[in-house]
Amino acid sequence: MTSTSTQVRSRRPDRGSGAEARARRGYRGFSSMSTREKVVRYLLLVLVLLITVGPFVWQLSTSFKGAGEDIYTQTPSLIPEDPTLANYVTAAKTVPILGFAWNSLVVAVISVMGNVVGATMAGYALTRLRFRGAKLILGAILASMLMPAEATLVAQYLTIRSMGLTDTLLGVALPGAIGMLNILLMRTAFLAIPKELDEAAIVDGANAWHRFLRIGLPNVKGMIAVVSVFAFIAAWDDFLWPLLVLTTPEKLTLTVGLEYLHGTFSANPRVIAAGTMIAFFPVAIFFGLLQRYFFRGVDAGAVKG
Repeated sequence: MTSTSTQVRSRRPDRGSGAEARARRGYRGFSSMSTREKVVRYLLLVLVLLITVGPFVWQLSTSFKGAGEDIYTQTPSLIPEDPTLANYVTAAKTVPILGFAWNSLVVAVISVMGNVVGATMAGYALTRLRFRGAKLILGAILASMLMPAEATLVAQYLTIRSMGLTDTLLGVALPGAIGMLNILLMRTAFLAIPKELDEAAIVDGANAWHRFLRIGLPNVKGMIAVVSVFAFIAAWDDFLWPLLVLTTPEKLTLTVGLEYLHGTFSANPRVIAAGTMIAFFPVAIFFGLLQRYFFRGVDAGAVKG
């Protein structure tokens, strides 16, 4: 008995030897890097930061600069000499920003609800339900993602017009109510759930709807947050489609309505920058509310088998 247990223990891999195995394979962590490698990595990170965050910081700084401050100097200053909110007040007085923001919020809410409900149910059906044509549908979803969005604008417009939804906020939100990428994201999240849970629920007499509500949804909360953020940003920042569908000025979304600032204050980039920041703040607030779930993603919601 003693010799048998000794043989079993000898076959088991030593969990504490993981670091030694990585060292033998040449693995080196960040702490073991040379000073030169660390400097190169930090320089690359700073370069990426300047490319991605730099324009936003410049717009934010410009929106607070006064009329007497030169923004075209050879040595630009990110810190305003005399910070003011006059540019925001001017932008709000020039266009009905609150009305445009409300229209954008309505469109974004419809889009988020449509994607959360529709993409979640579609992802669950493609993953957990067996039916004919599932692979064909999945292939059609992948094929639609390869096609540029501009190629389907005419077909979308003709569809919305035939439904009598032109010049309505519902007509703006409907094409983006279920995103193909969001369906694939939810499908990936449901794939991470062990099938044994569904099998045990079937033995207990649970139908597909019960399995979806009690097993599927609780385990994909992280991915639902990711889909919500993507849907909100896509609906809020969309410009071309609302421009084609909407004709009444009072129904314009914020991104389209702020275009008036480019014509009225084309020589004053401070006011234009203020309008850009006004359009950005709701996205930042929404992302801030869901950032904890967003960064967790599938890792926060999926059950580890």
